[in-house]
Amino acid sequence: MSNSTDSPAAFVGLDWADSKHDIYLRPADGSAASHEIIGAKAEDLQDWILRLRARFAGDGGKVFVCLEQSKGALIYQLREYDFFVLYPINPKTLSSFREAFRPSGAKGDESDADLLCELVQAHRARLRAWQPEAAETRALAAFCQKRRQAVQGSVRLGQQLRSELKTYYPYALELLELHSILACDFLRRWPTQTALPRAKTQTIRQFFYAHRCRRVDALEEILARRPQAVAVTTDAAIIEPAALQVQLLAAQWRAILTALPEFDRQIAQRFAAHPEAELFRSFPSAGPQLAPRLSAAFGTDRERLESAEQMSVISGVAPVRRASGKSCVIQKRWACAKFLRQTFHELAGCSLPQCAWAKAFYDEQRRRNKRHHTAVRALAFKWIRILFACWKQRTPYDDALYHQALQKHGSAFACA
Repeated sequence: MSNSTDSPAAFVGLDWADSKHDIYLRPADGSAASHEIIGAKAEDLQDWILRLRARFAGDGGKVFVCLEQSKGALIYQLREYDFFVLYPINPKTLSSFREAFRPSGAKGDESDADLLCELVQAHRARLRAWQPEAAETRALAAFCQKRRQAVQGSVRLGQQLRSELKTYYPYALELLELHSILACDFLRRWPTQTALPRAKTQTIRQFFYAHRCRRVDALEEILARRPQAVAVTTDAAIIEPAALQVQLLAAQWRAILTALPEFDRQIAQRFAAHPEAELFRSFPSAGPQLAPRLSAAFGTDRERLESAEQMSVISGVAPVRRASGKSCVIQKRWACAKFLRQTFHELAGCSLPQCAWAKAFYDEQRRRNKRHHTAVRALAFKWIRILFACWKQRTPYDDALYHQALQKHGSAFACA
């Protein structure tokens, strides 16, 4: 995608919605601006794109488009055409811009499209044009992020399932390790405490053997205790709805537990083929999950980032400084790429038992009465500078070499 130095043929503000898109167009030659509403279907957008290309892209002209979306069907379709220069912005940016001209809070789709068009026309030097990463990096990033979403969904379902079982079937919590496909299948087959004693002993044995569980002692304990287990309640008004909910949660949880190994396989396969794999494997706390996430975070385009501070701001690791007169407040940055911040935070946390200097830095932060996560974020800030330097220079991380550099500069963390 072209950068902001390209000569524009037109400016477009695109206010998207599920059912329609409001488009405000200003040709760069000063001719009359126009407002248009198109349908949200891919065919409607395609027709509009082809009309725009015929009008402005004949002599290599570029159309600068500003919109409140960084991912989704709309921007995915727009980025297929090289005559677009896309400026995805944070909705808060438009909200603040709107408030500057409409203190009353008045808002409309057409006026928002107009403001987006004005933003990209008058202030594009302050905005960042979308620059696509290589396909292998974008695919790796998407797999890593969706795996994390699946893990978070698994944790949530596990907590709900445990909470539900406590109300009417705590015996299952004693018998099973919940975080397993075996437990999900067990609860779907025997969702109540009264259902288990009615099952034949051989049926239960076959169930556990089918799930490759052949621990005789554990199996015999289940078989011996099931007739004597005391039920929490016999109230059908409690048991029946809860049992159906448990079966639903178990089915959902099983689907996630089944999908996670496939996510891991895809990530490992794509990371092994990624050009930056060896570089990010060199970091001591970057294992099979964190190393691919770091590769996806930095990518292969070394012109995309100018400094380590830029990555610290994008990820939200760098704090926000608010100064006015004699007052100055430093606070956590909330508007950021949350998954990216999580990646660097986890890298810093995992480095504590593996890097002596990192542990010494963390301990120093704690001695200064910093909270745990504040100290880890401060360490993540340092790690980003190291990651950036290694990435820019295409040099794998060497912990011994970094220790020597710390000693050379008289750092207090070199003696750790």
